[in-house]
Amino acid sequence: MQVSEAESVVMEVLWGRSPLGSDEVVAALSARSDWAEPTIKTLLNRLLKKGAVRAERDGRRYLYSPVLTRNAWVASQSEGVLDRLFGGRVAPLVAHFSERGKLSQEDIDELRRLIGEIDDER
Repeated sequence: MQVSEAESVVMEVLWGRSPLGSDEVVAALSARSDWAEPTIKTLLNRLLKKGAVRAERDGRRYLYSPVLTRNAWVASQSEGVLDRLFGGRVAPLVAHFSERGKLSQEDIDELRRLIGEIDDER
């Protein structure tokens, strides 16, 4: 499922708390963006048509909840980046960040810990 960058901002609101009415989504996003209410409602409708969210009637309004999980979305996004930019390999990605000084000591320690866990599992 393809979720645009703008749609992902709406999804972040719903992943954080749901179900929400469109007015609550608008209120949450008004603090973060300069999007107008019709823009946000359009994004909600796109997500609904894609099946990323569902809407349940609550009196005279609809309450929106995510169907697409954040974990599933992150997995598809990260796999897409790996495939497009690094041939599906993680090592060149890490090397890219290392060469540009983007890895802190904390990042390096975490990578060592993760590699140790992977080795222990094998």
